[in-house]
Amino acid sequence: MTTEKAPRRDRTRVVITGWGMVTPLGLDAATTWEALLEGRSGIGPITQIKADDLPVQIAGEVKDFDPREHLAYKVVRRTDPFARYAVVAAMEAVENAKLSLDDTDRTRVGVLIGSGYGAMHTVAGHTRDIDAKGPRGVPPMAAVAGAIDSAPGEISMALGTTGPSRATSSACASGTDAVGEAARWIRSGASDVVIAGGADDIITRVDIAGSGNARALSARPGDPTEASRPFDEDRAGFVMAAGAGVLVLESEEHALARGAHILAEVAGYAATSDAYHWTAPHPEGVSVRRALREALKDAGLAPEDVDYVNAHGTGTQLNDSAELASLRAVLGDHIERIPVSSTKSMTGHMIGAAGAVEAIIGGLTINTGMVPPTINCHKPIDPSVNFVAHKAQAHDVDVVMSNSFGFGGHNAVVVLRRWVA
Repeated sequence: MTTEKAPRRDRTRVVITGWGMVTPLGLDAATTWEALLEGRSGIGPITQIKADDLPVQIAGEVKDFDPREHLAYKVVRRTDPFARYAVVAAMEAVENAKLSLDDTDRTRVGVLIGSGYGAMHTVAGHTRDIDAKGPRGVPPMAAVAGAIDSAPGEISMALGTTGPSRATSSACASGTDAVGEAARWIRSGASDVVIAGGADDIITRVDIAGSGNARALSARPGDPTEASRPFDEDRAGFVMAAGAGVLVLESEEHALARGAHILAEVAGYAATSDAYHWTAPHPEGVSVRRALREALKDAGLAPEDVDYVNAHGTGTQLNDSAELASLRAVLGDHIERIPVSSTKSMTGHMIGAAGAVEAIIGGLTINTGMVPPTINCHKPIDPSVNFVAHKAQAHDVDVVMSNSFGFGGHNAVVVLRRWVA
């Protein structure tokens, strides 16, 4: 256990007081977490777009989501699915945090949402509209609804927060970067509270075609639930998915002053770039290893303090082997004594939402003592590592490392720890 190691007290501590999720496994955090512990897959045939001529016909879609149950008609009408997921997840997070914005200085509340691609469904729809109907067929709100900052804008307006609000985009690292940068806002004194996370829905014909043609996606025949196979010898690519994850971050002082229940602490964060290749990781993992080390240094922790790694683990040949090599380089033999799992085996890869959802999963692991599995890991690429194959495992977890590595060489790592007063 690592709770005996004193947390850093030389700066403002950032804590998590609430979270919310919309994923292929469920429309809230509790349902998603239950499905993860059961080892259930959210991957299936694509139904929301015409897919019979696409190179891949499976994805992790958000199912049974009716935005009208959560949002006003005018908001539903103008928003892209990714923004709807973000707003609903943010509302759950605020409710989970029992954060009364009427009793909070809204000028001190920020919003930071990461997205790899933004409003791709909306942009595609408007392109079809102008081709079919001409310029007058494009609605006046097209520029707003099609922007990557539409998600934080909608959250800010829905909640009435007037601190900084913006989007951040770093491909698959977007959600982790949003959480880490939000923590920096609080540490710098710019905000007392930040509603931070990530959202994406790029299950579109263009994005599935492009990623499929790049051979990045799993085209494994047979049962779709077996297609995502992180750290398995037979892995063949990632599975595209959609969703959102949002957290409420607060300064420790602000959280304690209002009597909030603290779920975990954002102890460390680091981000680096490979400057190597648009889609392939650096073969020596130089910048990934630096991100891992700097996140631990930021947290004031040593490699042996890590109790669980929620890996990026996409299921691509290059990513999984490169990530494992980097973890072994930084954590040494300690990697063989702790669980390492990829929940993308069940959710698929939610792109900008992935890192935020996985940070929440790390917090839930700390709070429950249960580590979600890597399903479909029948032939692990390194038998000496506990990939939590197939079934959830009970572990005493105080420190979680959550990794996100994106196309373009974006690397982001966040370290969470059990909160100790």
